[in-house]
Amino acid sequence: MEEIEIREARFDEPAVQALIALAMAELSKRYGGSGDDTPVAPADFAPPNGSFWVAAASGRLVGCAGWRSHEDDAELKRMFTITAARGQGIARRVLTAIEESARAQGRKRVILETGDKQPEAIALYEKCGYVRIEDFGFYKGEEGVLSYAKVL
Repeated sequence: MEEIEIREARFDEPAVQALIALAMAELSKRYGGSGDDTPVAPADFAPPNGSFWVAAASGRLVGCAGWRSHEDDAELKRMFTITAARGQGIARRVLTAIEESARAQGRKRVILETGDKQPEAIALYEKCGYVRIEDFGFYKGEEGVLSYAKVL
């Protein structure tokens, strides 16, 4: 198996934006429309109020996720692993980096929104200790939305 590097990155880097475009295309196939209309900006992921992480193999980005401030919590956004790299534990490693980064910035909890058409994501979050919470975000009240949290 190829060595995977997990590192912090800028959300507005061209390679990161290319990976985000793949993520949005996949979400669009599952849900229609743009895939996710939640407003996000590069500044959302700038320390100390957020952070963005990538997984790279042979210099190529294969996964990503970020967190941004949501009141006193860290909100997980843009979690994605390319199809060819799935099943190697990359998402779990990126999620661990997110949790450690949020904890280092004094966050006590990571929260997230996902959808019922992402069973792989739901399984990962539950396996990693995330539990269902009341819906909170952009899609609050929408059919199929699932919100989760993990105390750090």
